[in-house]
Amino acid sequence: MDETSSLPSSLMAIQPVIMNFSSLLANVLGMEVEVVDRHLIRIAGTGPYGHSFGHSPEGNTHLLRKVIETQKEMVVVDSRHNLLCKDCQHRHSCKEQAFIGVPVVTAQRCLGVISLIAVNNEQQRKLSDNAEMFVQYMWHVSRLLVANLASVQLKNPQNNVAWNILLENMDQGVILLDRDGKVKAVNDRALQQLLLPGEDMLGRLMTIEPLSRQRERVRGHIQHRITLGDRQMLLTGQRHQTERQTLFLLAFHQDASPAPLLNEEETPGIERLVGKSGAMKQLKRLVMRIASSPSSVMILGESGTGKEVVARAIHRLSKRHDKPFVAINCAAIPENLLESELFGYVKGAFTGAAPGGRAGLILSANGGTLFLDEIGDMPLSLQARLLRAIESREVLPVGASRPVPVDIRILSATHQKLQQFIAEGKFREDLYYRLNVIPLEVPALRERGGDIELLLHYFLNQHSQRIGCTYPGVSREVIRLLQNYSWPGNVRELSNLVEYLVNIIPEGEIIDSALLPPLFHTHSRSGITENKKETRTEERHEEEGTKLKSVEKSLIEEALQRTRNKKQIAEELGIGVATLYRKIKKYGLRA
Repeated sequence: MDETSSLPSSLMAIQPVIMNFSSLLANVLGMEVEVVDRHLIRIAGTGPYGHSFGHSPEGNTHLLRKVIETQKEMVVVDSRHNLLCKDCQHRHSCKEQAFIGVPVVTAQRCLGVISLIAVNNEQQRKLSDNAEMFVQYMWHVSRLLVANLASVQLKNPQNNVAWNILLENMDQGVILLDRDGKVKAVNDRALQQLLLPGEDMLGRLMTIEPLSRQRERVRGHIQHRITLGDRQMLLTGQRHQTERQTLFLLAFHQDASPAPLLNEEETPGIERLVGKSGAMKQLKRLVMRIASSPSSVMILGESGTGKEVVARAIHRLSKRHDKPFVAINCAAIPENLLESELFGYVKGAFTGAAPGGRAGLILSANGGTLFLDEIGDMPLSLQARLLRAIESREVLPVGASRPVPVDIRILSATHQKLQQFIAEGKFREDLYYRLNVIPLEVPALRERGGDIELLLHYFLNQHSQRIGCTYPGVSREVIRLLQNYSWPGNVRELSNLVEYLVNIIPEGEIIDSALLPPLFHTHSRSGITENKKETRTEERHEEEGTKLKSVEKSLIEEALQRTRNKKQIAEELGIGVATLYRKIKKYGLRA
C-alpha cells in the first residue's frame, strides 16, 4: 500500500497528541507554536494560537501557504520587512515578529506545517540567534508527527494471526509463563534481548515484578525486575495476567546499560527522596534524625528542588504520620483572603461568610503537621498573628471572641533570603527564629550529578505510567548531555523535560540527543576547562534570566487576559499554581 494512502488525510487524526505536544514544545523552547494541516486548518496552538481549532487562522496565511507549496522550511527573522507580509491587510495589527515554518511531509506530500512564532522582541532575538538550530530541531519534530500518524494504523490491525505464527515471526520479544510461573514459551527475539539460549529458559521458574511501587495494572510498557535463578535483570515491557498464565511483551528497545534500580529497602516514608549522591544521603540522614522531634523546621533551597517532598517525608516519619498534613502556600492565596483561610472565621464574621463559619487551615492540621510553603511571601500584617498562634498554640478565628487551642508541628519552606528580608523590614525577625529552629538545606540538582540518571528513570517511570505509554529507552549521549547541564530549574525542570520527551517519543524508540531542546546542545559545547564552562554558564544564565523574565511576564499577561482559570494557565506555562501566583505578585500583574 502506498504510504500516503495508509496515513490519515489530515493531522486532525492525532489532534490530542499534537495539542499536548504543542504546549510542551512552547514551554521548552519559550516560543509560541501553531500547527495547521495542508488545508490550513488549525490543529493545535499555544498562546494567541490556542483557539479556533478546526478552522482556518485569521489574518495572513501567505507564510504557511509558501511552506506547503514548496515543501521546504521557511525562516523569517523580521516579519515587518518580509515580502509576503508586506501586502497583508493585518500587517499593522499583527503581533508576529518572526517565524519558522517546517512542513510535515510524507511520500512527497505535505500534510501540514508546524511553526514557531515570536510575538515579542525577546522571542524574536532568540529565534534569530538560534534559527539554524531551531530549523533542524523542527524537522525532527516533523518526522515525529509522521511516525505518530503511522502508528495509528499499526494499532488497528485488520487480521488475526494464529498464536504460534505470531510468536515465531514477531519482532517483539515474548515470554509466556504457566500458572506456576515457569517459562512455557519464548521467541527468538526475547532470547536475543536476554542473551540466553532457549533450552536454558524453558521450564525454569521466572518472576516478573513491576519496578514501580504502584502495583495495580497500568497501561503501556513499564520497567520490570526479572528474576531467573540467581540472575536479575531490569527490562522494559508489558505484563498481562490471566487465570492460568502470564504473558510478558518486551519493549522493542532495551537500554544498552540497565537503568539503576531504586532502593526499595530504604526506610519507608523516605523513598520519595530519590537520590544516592552524598548531598542527598546527608539530607536523608538529617530528615530521619529530626522527624520525631516536635521542633519547627525550615526547609531552604532553590525553586524546584523538592522542598514539599522533604516536608512530607518528615511528616510520614514523625509520630504524627496518621494525622493531617496541611500544606499552605503563602504565595498562592490572595492577601485579602489569607487571614480567613489561615485562621478561619465564625458565623456572621463578614459579608459573604459561610452561614456556619469555617475552620481555618491551621485548625485543619490539628494533631498533625502544618507546612507553610513560600513563607517569605506572607504579608507582615499576618506574621504577627502567626507568631502568636505558634507561641500560644491557639488561634483566634476572624470574628471570634475566644481563641481555640491547636496542637501542630510547624514546617516551613522558602527559596528566598529571609535574612535580607529581615534587614529590609519585610519579615519579622522573631518569627524567623521561631520557624528556623532546625534548618534543612535541599541541594540544587547541579550539586547532585550522580542522581541525574536515577531521577531520569524515576520520572520516565512516573510519566509513562501516568500518560499510559511505552517506557522509552535512553541513549548514553542523552544522559551525558543531561549530566553536563546546570539545571537552573532543578528537579522540577528535569521532570518537565521528561514529561515532554515521553509525550513526543514514538513508541518503541529510544530517546536520542536529537530530541533534546537546543539549549542542551549549546550548553555541551561551551568551554574547555570546567572553570571556563562554569563562568560562561553563569553569564549565559544571567543574560537568559533577563530575557526570560520579560518573556515570562508577557506570557502570563496574555494568559490572564484570556482566562481566569489559574490552574489552566499554570499548565500552559509548565509551572505550578503556587509559582504562578508568586510570579503574578512579582511582576505586579492583576490576577
